[in-house]
Amino acid sequence: MEILRDNKITFGAYLLFAKDYCTISDVQVGRFKSDITIIDSISLNSDLFQEVEDILAFIKKHLKVEYIITGEPQHKERFDYPLDAIREIVINMIVHRDYRDSSASIIKIFDDRIEFFNPGKLYDGLTVKDLLSGKYTSKSRNKLIARAFKETGMIERYGSGIMRVRLICKEYGIKEPFFNEAFNGFQVILFNEKIENVPENVPENVPENVPEKRHDSIIKLIKKNKEISTLEISKLLNVNQKTIKRDIQTLKAKGILERIGPDKGGYWKILI
Repeated sequence: MEILRDNKITFGAYLLFAKDYCTISDVQVGRFKSDITIIDSISLNSDLFQEVEDILAFIKKHLKVEYIITGEPQHKERFDYPLDAIREIVINMIVHRDYRDSSASIIKIFDDRIEFFNPGKLYDGLTVKDLLSGKYTSKSRNKLIARAFKETGMIERYGSGIMRVRLICKEYGIKEPFFNEAFNGFQVILFNEKIENVPENVPENVPENVPEKRHDSIIKLIKKNKEISTLEISKLLNVNQKTIKRDIQTLKAKGILERIGPDKGGYWKILI
């Protein structure tokens, strides 16, 4: 592993082994009650190995957990998100981030989701479609960092992180994660919604494209009136208000829609 070049420490080695404040490894993690209300946060600028552990500890502190009685001496813990998936996402963030970008990595923990954002788009022309297909050759922009994490056992196999996260979530029984390139970076959103949850007042055999069409209709209504309420939208679209609120949460999670100000007196902002 090359940590010196021309008798000088390499960029990757500095990130891996910085003992004091590291100016370019900035990670911001927060627990939010709403898009504009934060109740706890940490700011990290340490070596990459320590950042992984600190991020995971902070996230775990803010997860809900239920204790399942199994008949064994110790109860089984079930968090509202699979810890293995969170760990996989965090490690991939740290390893594949574009450290030439001065922006921070950002993690936002909400009641119903966790948003992970990393500076730098996918490397070497890779697309989200390629990632989801699993049919691609893995290349890393940070070869030394990737190798160091693999040799310490924190990465099992190059290029399999996204597929492993999807599989873990499926086996855990929660909704498929969302992957997206946005704002010159890469975004992953984990949802704690269980797969078996069926929305209220939705008939069987609804075509899969109905929610997408309804999302388009919601955006059109907001473009006409940015102060429109969810109740008004539900009446105009003849859809239950709970369904509209769920659609808006999805649009917000995808980075398409943002609420500015309180429910009363605020307005909607379309981000795309």
